[in-house]
Amino acid sequence: MKKDKIYFASDFHLGVDARLTSKEREQQIVRWLDLVSRDATELFLVGDIFDFWFEYATVIPRGFIRLQGKLAELRDGGLPIHFFTGNHDMWMFDYFEKELGIPVHREPIKRTFNGKQFLIGHGDGLGPGDHGYKFIKKVFANPVCQWLFARIHPNFGIRLANFWSGQSRETHVETPPFLGKEKEWLVIWCEEQIAAGKEIDYFVFGHRHLPIDFTLNNGKSRYINLGDWLYHNSFGVFDESGFRLEFFENENGKISGKA
Repeated sequence: MKKDKIYFASDFHLGVDARLTSKEREQQIVRWLDLVSRDATELFLVGDIFDFWFEYATVIPRGFIRLQGKLAELRDGGLPIHFFTGNHDMWMFDYFEKELGIPVHREPIKRTFNGKQFLIGHGDGLGPGDHGYKFIKKVFANPVCQWLFARIHPNFGIRLANFWSGQSRETHVETPPFLGKEKEWLVIWCEEQIAAGKEIDYFVFGHRHLPIDFTLNNGKSRYINLGDWLYHNSFGVFDESGFRLEFFENENGKISGKA
């Protein structure tokens, strides 16, 4: 099979149950990885893969071994994989880089594929509003705060952090529908980047938990939100025919904001 596709997915939120249990969803994701690895040239996992993650010096959260094993297999087989931190797994340090050979990105990155300009990131903290979260994100990203949390025994620290994670988003309920370009924060942010002269063909984000394909005001740039795997099982594919959102083992998948 010809390998000519780049895949994007986000917001697995492994560790919390939704339409499926976390374990069932992890098994589903592994099946998806087996499928896309047949023709993939690169894979981007765009944040909130875990509902909580914190790396102590010699301890990582229990579970998710099926996903880690599959990623290790794919990476050992030569598939380039990129991992982005999200607002739920921002406390990821060097475990994936050292153990799996997978680079971890903490800020959006620009890439060029087939002559098209991509900006790829989780999307949290961008756009107007949400000032409370933006403040908390700065606190959690502070090395002193991370060092202090690492002093807590994992048996208590991981339970405490799982509680915080559960409070930060109601992952057990479905996401509100597309709000329109005037109210979608990431749409507003993307429009600001285009207005400032940034030449981006595809803004690819997660975080919103809703599959969105929205054409911006210039008529050519597109804001893509990858959705989630709590309810949608949505992912992005880019090849010579362009970018599209697809769904895995979900016959009721719908794309919002589609022109």
